[in-house]
Amino acid sequence: MELWPGKAFPLGAHFDGSGTNFSIVSEIAERVELCLFDTEGVEKRIILPEVTGNVWHGYLPDVKPGQLYGYRVHGPFQPTGGARCNPNKLLVDPYALAIDGRIDWNPALYDEHPGQVDAPNPVDSAPYVPRSVVVNPFFNWDSDRAPNTAWHKTVIYEAHPKGFSILNEKIPEKLRGTYAGLAHPASTSYLKDLGVTAIELMPVHHFVHDHRLADLGLRNYWGYNSIGYFAPHDEYAPAGPPGSQVQSFKEMVRAMHAAGIEVILDVVYNHTAEGGKGGPTLSFRGLDNETYYRLAEHDKQRYVDFTGCGNTMNMRQPFVLQLIMDSLRYWVEEMHVDGFRFDLASALARELHDVDRLSVFFNIIQQDPVLQRVKLIAEPWDIGEGGYQVGNFPPGWSEWNGKYRDTTRDFWRGTDRTLAEFAYRFTGSSDLYESSSRRPHASINFVTSHDGFTLRDLVSYNEKHNLANGEDGRDGDAHNRSWNCGHEGETRDSEIISLRKRQQRNFLSTLLLSQGVPMILAGDELGRGQGGNNNPYCQDNEISWVNWAKQDAELHAFVSGLTALRAEHPVFRRRRWFEGRSIRGNEGHPDIGWFRPSGTRMNEDDWRASYAKALGVFLNGDGIASTDKRGAEVVDDSFYVIFNAGSEALEFSLPEELAGRAWQCVLNTETGHVGSGQDLKPATAIFACSRSLQVYRCRRAR
Repeated sequence: MELWPGKAFPLGAHFDGSGTNFSIVSEIAERVELCLFDTEGVEKRIILPEVTGNVWHGYLPDVKPGQLYGYRVHGPFQPTGGARCNPNKLLVDPYALAIDGRIDWNPALYDEHPGQVDAPNPVDSAPYVPRSVVVNPFFNWDSDRAPNTAWHKTVIYEAHPKGFSILNEKIPEKLRGTYAGLAHPASTSYLKDLGVTAIELMPVHHFVHDHRLADLGLRNYWGYNSIGYFAPHDEYAPAGPPGSQVQSFKEMVRAMHAAGIEVILDVVYNHTAEGGKGGPTLSFRGLDNETYYRLAEHDKQRYVDFTGCGNTMNMRQPFVLQLIMDSLRYWVEEMHVDGFRFDLASALARELHDVDRLSVFFNIIQQDPVLQRVKLIAEPWDIGEGGYQVGNFPPGWSEWNGKYRDTTRDFWRGTDRTLAEFAYRFTGSSDLYESSSRRPHASINFVTSHDGFTLRDLVSYNEKHNLANGEDGRDGDAHNRSWNCGHEGETRDSEIISLRKRQQRNFLSTLLLSQGVPMILAGDELGRGQGGNNNPYCQDNEISWVNWAKQDAELHAFVSGLTALRAEHPVFRRRRWFEGRSIRGNEGHPDIGWFRPSGTRMNEDDWRASYAKALGVFLNGDGIASTDKRGAEVVDDSFYVIFNAGSEALEFSLPEELAGRAWQCVLNTETGHVGSGQDLKPATAIFACSRSLQVYRCRRAR
């Protein structure tokens, strides 16, 4: 086969219309073989003779899209010294734009000879690993335009690429559970009608189903086990030739954009599927182990693990940083995605040991002209010492606000001493973000996510029920801040059922009326449960999938009403922080006011009272709640929000200074009403049942 020198960059396999350029990085390699496979699995090996700055490369003029390939790397094999080159292991290209096939768990996947120190396993792994694929880069995006929804107008919907549509009978069966299922009008119209502006997809980078799970007959459903940072996972694509998953993914993004919905990807750059010591050699480990992974300083057979998954990517190495940045830019520029949620982002910020807020990783993202214009969300923790970093990420980043989740759960289950912190969370968590010059949208507010109970389970279980995961119930968080409302699990008790429904409405109302960016877990609006399993990472079945045939229609309508209320009134999605002072100099009311149920203003003793679980909040719409397209100030209606998280009913009175206005009830979680309602008669006390929320509107003069 004719071989030309080719180019060192861009890395990966790139078809130019005539042939394909191959390039791959390894600082430690002594020789690199490109392995081409035909449709029968027959392998042809080609030595890449050109090396430019540790990049091995070559151009094959006759190689076209659909070609399956991999690499074999010759070099030192000294695990005690950190080197693990073993040419008997076929390696996935870290820059592969598509990957085809599954892992077939076999002892050949492991690079060490059993029982022998620094002795390579001589068995060929090629029959048991997936192939990298040369991809056709050409795609007709038509008139695709990113929605570019402003942060303060964003409503995020966290969904699994398969689980969202796999049971939706409105979608053709062959498309369910795929990118095409997400692109189907039944999906996009549903999200649009619900009021969602962005879908946050759980990992779509090509991932591996763990050996342990395969032995148990389970699968890595969540997908936090990446092996290909450029390749969309092929199991989420309809049947087609190798590489067709790329086009399918692009078609999904195009369809979402046409519906006005942004696509945000949950990305896992902190670790890979190769795991720790004793893990398989699939790609990075065999290419250049010490470059790609953080190894223990005094024992280079051991991997530093800040992720709980066996290894941690080595963010101190330029080629690793380049890999991540190239991947991010590829998904923005070539796949047209609109943002990223970074799994265990604290691990990416560790320079030596501590989490460094000004690490190289953040510096290069901040100056990158492509990534500056997309949404960046951090999961601001990892499992290492000092890894909980909520509120500590730099300007330009938003964060999953774990304190919002915890405080909101505690407040509605009636935990003492939560009122003051709940007020911070409801108003955007200025205590966490304002001092770093960030806006309220820095807070991604959520009550539930894929990791933990669904909303239905949050109000139905006190304990996790994870036996189906095969770990004897040891997995999953034991401290869920949940409350079963008096009975563990499903019940026919009408009073408990009524309370649970009200609690779900309380959580969703709080979420969608809080300042910051709300994130809804897929299926929460339909009453989806997981039988008390708070860690169904391995349950690729009805436990985890959205059940469209069994849904709470009333709850769905309630959530749709909430998103409409939020969208209509900028006072619930301010661009700037509340200041607590008069809007018009010495005239008018403050932008926000806090009141006891009696209608008198809260004082410091009220905030410190351990038993306090009720308050009224005045949201003044006369201020600068938002701006129109020309930047002009928009004036909104004013609202009075009543919270009663206590176990007893209470009477509330409007503050005397507000009582002269005309107020109308627009939301009541006791009845499930949302929308225009009855006018409140002057001097009428407001009855709030236990654990309920009400919202009253005072229309502005028009």
